[in-house]
Amino acid sequence: MPRYAFQVQVEPRYLPEQSSPAQGLWSFAYTITISNTGEVPAQLISRHWIITNELGEVEEVKGLGVVGQQPLLRPGESFEYTSGCRLRTASGTMRGSYFCVAEDGERFEVDIALFMLEDGSSRVLH
Repeated sequence: MPRYAFQVQVEPRYLPEQSSPAQGLWSFAYTITISNTGEVPAQLISRHWIITNELGEVEEVKGLGVVGQQPLLRPGESFEYTSGCRLRTASGTMRGSYFCVAEDGERFEVDIALFMLEDGSSRVLH
């Protein structure tokens, strides 16, 4: 088992009630579960997201913590939160990373694999 390891699971969903396609606005939520699969307690310090819509327009979001928190996770513990984003197209992608610091001072990054944001219509990403 690695000493420093977080596992990230993502469940994205389209929010039709908060979207207005006629105005070119699509809203999405994503629920993320972060689990400490390592051997050392560690704290999530900051996030970095790269959001790309289907036109190829890229937005980067950086900031401290997630939903106003910087959770400290002991081995085997998980933290779940829901956040969201808006796109000017009906679909897009998100990927990113978390910057973490272990209890012993070791710093490490956790990659968040690319995931799709889709409104459910039958579109193909370019």
